[in-house]
Amino acid sequence: MSSTSFLVIAFDIASMRTCFSSPSGSPPSQRAGRCTIRYNESQTRCGMSRVRYSVLVSYQPMSLAELARFIVAEPDFDTRWRLVVEFLKEYQREPTETRQRLLANAPGSTGDERWDVLFAGLAEHLAMRDGKDAPPWSASRGLRRFWFPFDTPGARAQALVHAPAALRRRGVFVADYEIDAA
Repeated sequence: MSSTSFLVIAFDIASMRTCFSSPSGSPPSQRAGRCTIRYNESQTRCGMSRVRYSVLVSYQPMSLAELARFIVAEPDFDTRWRLVVEFLKEYQREPTETRQRLLANAPGSTGDERWDVLFAGLAEHLAMRDGKDAPPWSASRGLRRFWFPFDTPGARAQALVHAPAALRRRGVFVADYEIDAA
C-alpha cells in the first residue's frame, strides 16, 4: 500500500518564519524515501518576496535491514522496541509480495547479539506467517543464553508459554501478542 504525502513548506523571507502544512496536519516522517521540491516565488502586498516550496514525499516501508540501522542509533530499550513495533505495523500494511522484499536483506550487526537474533527470529516468524520460506540469512543465528526483552515475572511466564517458535528456538522469549498486536 504505497501512498504519497504532500508537505508544503512556506518560508516568509520578510519575517524569517517557517510554517509546515500537510493534508494530515502534521509533518511527515523524517525517514521519508524520495523527495521532490518545487520552488515558487511571489510578491506580498508590500512588495516583499515570499518563497513557497512544495515538497512531494513518497512513502517507503522500512525493511528489517533499515530497522537494524535505526536500532544501532538508539541506546534506549523503549525507543528500540517502538521502532520494532513501527516496523511490524508497516510490514502488516504492505501487500504480501512486498513483505518478502522487506525481509530479504540481512540486517547489519547492531552490536548487540540479542537484537541481531531477534531480527532473525522475526524474519522467520513473519515469513512463515505469510506462507513463505524464511530468508537464508536468518538460519544460523541463535543465542547461547535465553533473553527476555520484557523481564518481569509476569512477562517471563507469558513469553515462555506464548513465544513464537521461530523466536523460542533461538533463545528469544517475547509473547506472540507483543509481536502480533502491532
